Amino acid sequence: MKQEKNIYFLSDLHLGLGGHKNSIVREKRVVKFLDEIKDKTAELYLVGDIFDFWHEYKRVVPRGFTRFLGKISEFTDSGIPVYFFTGNHDIWAYNYLPQETGVKLFRKPEIKEIYGKKFYIAHGDGLGPYDKKYKFLKAIFTNKFLQWMFARLHPNFALSFGLAWSHKNRNSYKQEDIEFKGKDKEWLVLYSKNYLTKNPDIDYFVFGHRHVPLKISLNNKSTFINLGDWITNFTYGVFDGENFEVLKYNPNKI
Repeated sequence: MKQEKNIYFLSDLHLGLGGHKNSIVREKRVVKFLDEIKDKTAELYLVGDIFDFWHEYKRVVPRGFTRFLGKISEFTDSGIPVYFFTGNHDIWAYNYLPQETGVKLFRKPEIKEIYGKKFYIAHGDGLGPYDKKYKFLKAIFTNKFLQWMFARLHPNFALSFGLAWSHKNRNSYKQEDIEFKGKDKEWLVLYSKNYLTKNPDIDYFVFGHRHVPLKISLNNKSTFINLGDWITNFTYGVFDGENFEVLKYNPNKI
């Protein structure tokens, strides 16, 4: 049944990518979009890689993103739940975001029932027996001792290094890395199909990570969603209780 308010999904904003000049334009665009949907939002899901690089010290957080963080705080202060799923670029989010902005932080896939439908929600990185190179890197990034060691570095050096590494990683992508590979080659589609063999009651799989906006029927019940990104596609997901759509936000509306 169609509901009075919608559920919105965003991923792969990569705030901070491209330096301050480019990032602030993208941040303002996101904030404008959030302004436009606020009164229509029942819940907001931020499905990973919201920041291009994020690392919190005990008393230091990355500079910037004040407009975005303020807007998210405005959502939660007004009673709109905001769910933040860490991605491979903001894996080092700890307690600052929940404490200061009121988001609910998730590090693993989450199954939620929304308006009577069952959703499997995750950023998508490292799922299934795929992308072994990234699985190796994730094991390093989530190692408690290595996290402790990195936190011992001075923030000026550590954050500069993290941003440079993240930007270099993004610039190394080839065109085929951000194009649809086909249902039989998309790892997250294959993962979802395999998951359904043991858990057939999932209505929607919602992922980020791939930067390709997709809506694919897996069977007569389940649908695969990839939310795209806000670097080139400016896409988001919206569920109204009956239908899930992946829509494009006009990048000129700012």
